[in-house]
Amino acid sequence: MSNNLSDNVCFTLYSATNALIRAFRPILEAYDLTYPQYIVMHSLWYNNQVSLKALSHDTHLDSGTLTPIVKRLEAKGLLTRQVSNEDERKKVISLTEQGMQLKIDAEELTAKLMARSNMSMERIELLRELTLELHTDLTKD
Repeated sequence: MSNNLSDNVCFTLYSATNALIRAFRPILEAYDLTYPQYIVMHSLWYNNQVSLKALSHDTHLDSGTLTPIVKRLEAKGLLTRQVSNEDERKKVISLTEQGMQLKIDAEELTAKLMARSNMSMERIELLRELTLELHTDLTKD
């Protein structure tokens, strides 16, 4: 086994994730969003009016991480939290008109980001499939 960190899959995934988020930062700054906020907004653009639990499941963010993000996005006027009609203990997260208008074309955003990479779309799709498979395997109960 090598002592070189770059031979460690955990380290390479960690490093690539950090590089990816750093590359996203200037693109998202134009929308006044952080990457975690973008993840939440992206989820809501396609699945609006969801419970915090459903949003947590979709974004893979635990409630301790998700709640402050939702509160910040609410303070920006991008979404609302309202008591559920079915269960007063639950909150329903919904986009405001401003939040809907902010919708960023995910394909355009990915294209801008991938323009910085030398990888083909086929390799990027393969990478997405492999990381999704790894995530699924590691989160099985």
